[in-house]
Amino acid sequence: MMPAPPIALAPARLARSIRGSRRVRWGGALLLALAALVLAGPGLLGHDDGTLTDIVARRLIAPLARSDGGAVHVLGTDRFGRDLLTRLLVGGRISLAVGLLAAAVALGIGTAAGAVAGFAGGPIDRLIVGLTDAALAIPRVPFLLLLVALFEPGAGVTIVAIGVTGWMTVARLVRAEVRAVRTRAFVEAARALGARPARVLGRHVLPHALAPAMVAAALGVGNAIMLEAGLSFLGLGVQPPTPSWGNLIAAGRDSLVTAPWVALAPACAVTVTVLACSLIADGVEAALAGRR
Repeated sequence: MMPAPPIALAPARLARSIRGSRRVRWGGALLLALAALVLAGPGLLGHDDGTLTDIVARRLIAPLARSDGGAVHVLGTDRFGRDLLTRLLVGGRISLAVGLLAAAVALGIGTAAGAVAGFAGGPIDRLIVGLTDAALAIPRVPFLLLLVALFEPGAGVTIVAIGVTGWMTVARLVRAEVRAVRTRAFVEAARALGARPARVLGRHVLPHALAPAMVAAALGVGNAIMLEAGLSFLGLGVQPPTPSWGNLIAAGRDSLVTAPWVALAPACAVTVTVLACSLIADGVEAALAGRR
């Protein structure tokens, strides 16, 4: 009997290459630092989370200035006298969670659709490809606005809406990789040894076909965070008083001249997060191309 093919060798080598990429390390470190800040930062700062005592005395305090109570506000305060850094970090929990979960929804749907289409072929492949092409033909932003407008705005609706409108690119990438991998010798050997189609797909094909989807997933997190910020800015995403980076930017648009830090701080947070996701995606893509 012929020996079992080394099915884990290529994914393991790719994983080592990805971990060795400088861009992946920098992007990952930046994302981990942001996650640590938004999770632990509000409790360490010791500022209140919005309980107001004297709005007039504390409103729109400049960055690094002290309030009457002696507390230093690193990023200043908003128009209601709330510490902006605390609000920024608490809002980061919502924005990062929305981005990660929405990207996970898109990755799950896209991977399942692309894997089934690429592995099954025939009418099933044509049906899924037709549905994917039809979904890609719909302008995403107007359709996204329609979806969130039909339901009560909130984080859950935003996650589902972004996820179900972003799976098509992942599906096309996974389908193409599955079609290329399913004819390789180790897949044919697994079939000859009597492995069921589901096991062949999940154990032998998908580990070799998911790498391009990782690039789309990394970019999808940053894209989802930007979409959430845009929806919240328009009042269709996370609703105040629950903070998110999008509605924090919206809250500062009326004071751009007198207090630009109110909108600038969350805008910079969105920019840094998207930059970190782009670095990870570039590093994974370089690893796929065999270079660092």
